[in-house]
Amino acid sequence: MDYPNDQAPGAPVRSGIPEHGRIPKYYAVKARVDHLVAQLPEGSAIPTERDLAEEYDVARETVRQALRELVLEGKLRRQGRGTVVAGPKLEQPLSLASYTEGVRRQGRTPGRTLVTLDRFPCPDALAVETGLTRGEAVWHLERVLLADDERVGLESTYVAVARVPRLDTDFDPDSSFYAYLHSQDIVFGDADERIETVLATPREALLIGTPPALPMLLIHRVSRDTSGAPLERVRTLYRGDRFSFSAHLGG
Repeated sequence: MDYPNDQAPGAPVRSGIPEHGRIPKYYAVKARVDHLVAQLPEGSAIPTERDLAEEYDVARETVRQALRELVLEGKLRRQGRGTVVAGPKLEQPLSLASYTEGVRRQGRTPGRTLVTLDRFPCPDALAVETGLTRGEAVWHLERVLLADDERVGLESTYVAVARVPRLDTDFDPDSSFYAYLHSQDIVFGDADERIETVLATPREALLIGTPPALPMLLIHRVSRDTSGAPLERVRTLYRGDRFSFSAHLGG
């Protein structure tokens, strides 16, 4: 098909405008601000709500709704009392590569902040899901994910204490857990992964530093080693406004 006005194949068809041509006022404002944002470098401040309302001859609430959607889509971000152009989203591959590798490939500096590292007997639900033994000791490692010191996610990892008995003394919480496993001669074999969209809990939103209404991408992963033995269970929340995911599919 022909793409009107040089529309890119990845963009909404006909720029999201329905065939009858009637669009909400806020969407028209959003499209114009989106065009403005595309011409500005990262970190640039956009005009105030009042200025935009005057320029487009609409109510400030109309502008507010347009900006709110662009913030949720990750094209804008709040900074102090103003709004600035956000940087490009981090693209994370759906593979057995680590978070560290994915972020570094995009020229960003990965980091993590430890929230908790504790151990407890494996509960029934975790045993059923992973194949671990009910009651055996497991570690729970929870960390905030960083990219250039910006909080972008929250990761919870569950692994049997028998696999990494010195995790609490030998592991640097700011480093890659996968690299640590490799240093212990543990090699990943395969994994099952599921992705869904959720809203963060109040606790999670506080740790990540986002509003509770911000959509999150939630990835569940259950990994096994090369012999098929259970290795880890990971629950990772990624900010929906800062991440996209990619995968290569073979026939």
